[in-house]
Amino acid sequence: MNIISLPTRPYDDQKPGTSGLRKKVSVFQQTAYLENFVQSIFDTLTVPAGATLALGGDGRYYNRTAIQTIIKMAAANGFARVLVGQAGILSTPASSHVIRKYQTFGGMVLSASHNQGGPQGDFGIKYNVGNGGPATEKITDAVYAKSKTISQYKIADFADVDIDHLGITLLAGGQFCVEVIDAVQDYADLMESLFDFPAIRALLKSGFSMQFDAMHAVTGPYAQELFVRRLGAPASSLMNCQPSEDFNGGHPDPNLTYAEDLVKIMYAGASAPDFGAASDGDGDRNMILGKNFFVTPSDSLAVLADVTATNSLGVRRPVFTPSSQITARRSSTPPQPLGILLKSSLPAAFCAAQKVQWSVAVVCRLPLCRPRHRNSLLPLGRKGGLITWAAAVAKSGWR
Repeated sequence: MNIISLPTRPYDDQKPGTSGLRKKVSVFQQTAYLENFVQSIFDTLTVPAGATLALGGDGRYYNRTAIQTIIKMAAANGFARVLVGQAGILSTPASSHVIRKYQTFGGMVLSASHNQGGPQGDFGIKYNVGNGGPATEKITDAVYAKSKTISQYKIADFADVDIDHLGITLLAGGQFCVEVIDAVQDYADLMESLFDFPAIRALLKSGFSMQFDAMHAVTGPYAQELFVRRLGAPASSLMNCQPSEDFNGGHPDPNLTYAEDLVKIMYAGASAPDFGAASDGDGDRNMILGKNFFVTPSDSLAVLADVTATNSLGVRRPVFTPSSQITARRSSTPPQPLGILLKSSLPAAFCAAQKVQWSVAVVCRLPLCRPRHRNSLLPLGRKGGLITWAAAVAKSGWR
């Protein structure tokens, strides 16, 4: 393998956080700016023989260019294999799964999250460690220190690799290979092992309606595989699922402003779907909507933490919540089957009062109502929307 060492000069603005390094695309396009940062990461690692690197991103502008550069630099810095999501697409949650499933020596995630894309937009890169999580502060500090003294970077001399078709490309006489994987299938398989897909399929078949907005970002292919192919939702229940380098001119931040088209659908009165959601650029944040109401992020978290069960493999998985187990006060609005887990005593740690647990969120339609937590001294949240009540663990029934 022909490895070239090229001289470079340091940049003084390459201090990463836990979310990596995020800058304007034009900054990353400066001479050796990307290469400096990648080499600084590799210089902090002791790469074992035969190591594999996971690689992919949210599909934004400069994603493909960066992937080709990182592949060549990985080869030059001792990696034996690079796993790339097909077409360079790899959501942040899926990246963590790929790292763990294939036991790679970490991975590079190319994303600027919910920031805008395109030539005038943002780009980002971060290194995730072997457990799938972001690099620790100790590592990011070491990367920054290297970036301030770097004088050269190493890169292998070979042609760009086809990342659009599944398969293995052998390079340098078989010393190095690039494997393009179907990371969407890998992640969908994981979801099917964690969630009760037959129950969700039955729910969707029963007439429960939904609308999901991928915002022209990375989750589009995942949504098509999960919701349509595996769960049987109609294709019309998905929108903006074709990834775009500039997110089709939009802003992939799932909130009431930037997901306005979804909001209009979900606030369409009696014709609105039962459930709505949108996700951000790299697929690790979301917005949840109900029929004519918005679920605040804190209430979303409370619902997820509220109820857990364990399958036969010892993996926590969601199942439907029987109404007999719900002790929360509700409004007169009939409860909708959310399909989200059984109650657990674990969330009691979140409560200000003793011996209580979070209930399923409650709808309050009064415009001046302030969402709050019952039995708490502090009123929390915005006006209107959902309320999360602290419900007594004892089976007190409906109140």
